[in-house]
Formats: sequence, C-alpha cells, structure tokens
Amino acid sequence: MSKITNPSILAFERKIDPSYGLFSAGVWAEREKSFGWPAVEVKEKSVRGTFSNRVSSKEADPLKLKQKIDKPNPQTVDYAALPADADTLATTFTVRILPGAGLPSSCNEQAYYQKLVAAVGDYKATYGFKEIARRYAANLANGRFLWRNRMGSEQIEIKVDQLVNGKPAQGWTFDGYEHEPGTFPTGGKVAELGELIAAGLTGEQHVLLQVTAYVQMGYGQEVYPSQEMVLERSSGDKSKTLFAVEHRGRKVAAFHPQKIGNAIRTIDDWHASADEVGAIPVEVYGAVTSYGAAYRPPKEKQDFYSLIDNWMLKDVEPTAEQKHYIFAVLIRGGVFGGGD
Repeated sequence: MSKITNPSILAFERKIDPSYGLFSAGVWAEREKSFGWPAVEVKEKSVRGTFSNRVSSKEADPLKLKQKIDKPNPQTVDYAALPADADTLATTFTVRILPGAGLPSSCNEQAYYQKLVAAVGDYKATYGFKEIARRYAANLANGRFLWRNRMGSEQIEIKVDQLVNGKPAQGWTFDGYEHEPGTFPTGGKVAELGELIAAGLTGEQHVLLQVTAYVQMGYGQEVYPSQEMVLERSSGDKSKTLFAVEHRGRKVAAFHPQKIGNAIRTIDDWHASADEVGAIPVEVYGAVTSYGAAYRPPKEKQDFYSLIDNWMLKDVEPTAEQKHYIFAVLIRGGVFGGGD
C-alpha cells in the first residue's frame, strides 16, 4: 500500500449553520405574543467623553497633558436599548443542522480520503455524534449565545422548536439559569435536543431549529448586539458601530451568525487548561482572542493538525476525547489542506 500523504486540497463545509439573531422588545408577561413585538433599532447618539488614554513617558509633559485632559472628547456612537415600556429582550434565529458531518467537501488525495471516510464511519457507529450534539444543545439551552445580554438579567427563557414545513413539530422550553455555561448535562430535555441534533449531523433526518430567547432586563435597559469591526476609521467617524439588519426601512439590532456559532461551539473542555479556563470555542489551535491565548499550541501536539496527522498518517489512534475534538473541528468547517 502506498504511503498516505496530506492532501494539498482538504476542505469541510460547516454543519451548524445559524442565521442572524434579530432583536425585538416587549413585556415579560406577554412573551407568548412575541411574534408581534416591535424590533429593537440601532440608533446614533453623541456623547461628551473625557481624555482617558494611557500616555507614554514622552507624552507626559504636564502642560500638554493638562490641555488634553481639560479638552472634551466628543464622540458619536451607535446604541440599542429597550423602549421605556418594555422590560424584555427577545432574540430569534434559526439553526440548520446539515448532514455529512466529518466528510470532506474537497480532497485531492484518494488514499487519505478513503481512510478519513472509514474513520468517520467508525466514529459514527461508536458515538453517533451524540456527545458533540449534546454539548451544542446545552449551549442553546443555557443561552450562552446571548453573550453580554445574559449577564445580570432577572429571568431567561429559551424556546427551541423543530420546524417542519415551516411549522413547529416539537419543542423544548429551558430556564436559561438552570445550567451554567460550560456545563453539559447528560439527561433530560438537553439530551433530547442533543439526540435530534445528532440525527441531523448523521443525516438520519432533516433538522431546522428555531430558537427564541427571552431576557428580562428591565424597562429601557441598553442591549448589546454584535459590534462591527471597522478596519479603517477617518476623523469624525463613529467610534462604535453596531451590527444591524435592514428590515422595512429600519436598522434592526442583531447578532452576527458567526457570534451565535461561536457560542454554540464553545464545547471544548478536552484541552489541558480546562480546569483553569473551562470550555473554549472549537478551534484548530484552541485560540481565544479575548484572552490573547491559544490553549492547543502546536508544541504540545494537542492541536487539530497534530492529532489528525497522527491518526491519518501515522496510525496513532486518538483517545475518545481527542476524537470528539477532531470531529467538532470538522463540523465547524474550514480549509485544512497542506498547500500554501
């Protein structure tokens, strides 16, 4: 048998595909009627800030520094808030669970492809993607995808419905505070939802989920959609730009699909620093940009490339946890070939 080599072209399509998360507002007691709630709009405001930048020793001239401190710092920023007569934020999005988990969409090395397909078949027969899917379900149930909006809220309720022909076929309702993010319960409604997600990943059935989260925050409270990363700003530009979806002439506050997807795939507590930092998003090097750290650096040989190369090229069988991590990366999707 010829030696197996890394393909120069190796790509995987993502299998967890969320939509935008649209914001609307209403009253907690009327959340069953949230379909008609008004959208939360992104608006602009001008604020008079103060100078607060860190200064270097070269800039610490007392006279110049005093002039900077005394001078006001006007800014224009985006903001989004609940209306004065609404105390609850509703965030709604859909998630498609696509079949073919673990199988490449492109691979130009036939021997590698055949070995990978065999590994996918063995994993599917042994684990059925249930461990990974249960963790996705937990992150839907605990409202991790709400990010900052989750913090300090009085009550959180998450409704997850399976849509068939556009109508709910079955559904689950979760208390967002019943389980903390980073914990993955093994039974109850979370396990039921996980079974459905696993069935979608294996292709046993079509799975489309609609998720609506209700967060009781307080009348008129500010809410936090995704923030746009503006690479180039000119003088006078807004200093904060929030993400909004144009709908019927209004700028509706929303989450990016990537932000929702990042929260759903925050399931990797199989890394070496899990006792310290808990679950992190599934990434090839365990990178968490908000911490400025990579928890699966190549030198430790626990990154995705090291593990899959050992498995495919050197016949080093991964542990069960390593397999869960590898397949979670493949479900995330990406281009992993050896070409430049």
